[in-house]
Amino acid sequence: MPAIKEYPFYLKSTVTLFGLILLVYVFSQLADVLIPLAFAAFIAILLNPVCNWLQGKKVPKILSIIIAMFIAAVLIIALFYFLSTQLIQFSDSLPTLKQKFGEMFVTFKSWVAATFNYSVQKQDQLIKDAMNNSQALIGRTLGSVLGTFGLVFIIPVYVFLILFYKTLILNFLFEVFAEENSRQVADVLKETKMAIQSYIQGLLIETAIVAILNSTALLLLGVKYGILIGVIGAILNLLPYIGGIIAIALPVLMATVTKDGYSTQLGVIIAYMVIQFIDNNILVPRIVSSKVQINALVSIIVVLLGNMLWGLSGMFLSIPFVAVLKIVFDRIDNLKPWGKLLGDTIPTRYKGLLQRKVKSQN
Repeated sequence: MPAIKEYPFYLKSTVTLFGLILLVYVFSQLADVLIPLAFAAFIAILLNPVCNWLQGKKVPKILSIIIAMFIAAVLIIALFYFLSTQLIQFSDSLPTLKQKFGEMFVTFKSWVAATFNYSVQKQDQLIKDAMNNSQALIGRTLGSVLGTFGLVFIIPVYVFLILFYKTLILNFLFEVFAEENSRQVADVLKETKMAIQSYIQGLLIETAIVAILNSTALLLLGVKYGILIGVIGAILNLLPYIGGIIAIALPVLMATVTKDGYSTQLGVIIAYMVIQFIDNNILVPRIVSSKVQINALVSIIVVLLGNMLWGLSGMFLSIPFVAVLKIVFDRIDNLKPWGKLLGDTIPTRYKGLLQRKVKSQN
């Protein structure tokens, strides 16, 4: 039997790097197809237990899929209806808020001119230049938001087809790999499906609890539109670290515009810090599946990379996507080191040092 040729590390790493570059390029070029498909895949996995339960009750396959999708649609429509009613109330007060914000902004510019000897005219020119430079960024952001809303029309079709052709897709995955690996493939698929379902369900429950906590805190502090801002903050909380900063900035800005003094702003910051402590130390470990916890460094990097690759949609998809990768990596021996790198379990000592210590004892 001929010996298997072992290629040097630099050659293998170069090939791997070019493969990753090619993969990222393909993902970027096929974004219009892959983004709705990714959303649909996660939703289909979430709805799959409902479909299986209905089929177990002798409901036809197509009808069970339609019923499951109808239940999901009702819940989503109810959420959007609630947010829209809050936004209508917010729009009624928008002229007043705009006027107060303008007055505060004029006062702030006068303070900067008096404190730093930087004239109001120079500040206006600086703001104008910054606005001109950010037009392209704003255009890309608006395009990303409009593209996200456009997903509403194609995602239900993808979800239906994924659930309908579920057996075909699973059989394809089994046939792609060698027959001797069928048991391992089955275990990976089963555990991955269960982990993804628990992960997404945990995120939804966590988001609902954080929304209630945010809204309650803002209402007690007397912040206008506390429910709307609290719910938006909970949704932004799905974006690790970056979303949390924006979630705190929104109520602080609203309190600054609508209230005198700084006691309310301080109360908002303290309340949100307490809520974040509860979320990070109680809700996430107990509700969100601990099997797919991603460390802070990887979370920030993948969110930024997701934004560069797919914009707003990429930011929301990045963490679930990496969580899926971690699930797969943890269940394949050759990829377990990568799974550990993505996770938040920190070793107590260097493995190389431990190995040298064992060798010295022998």
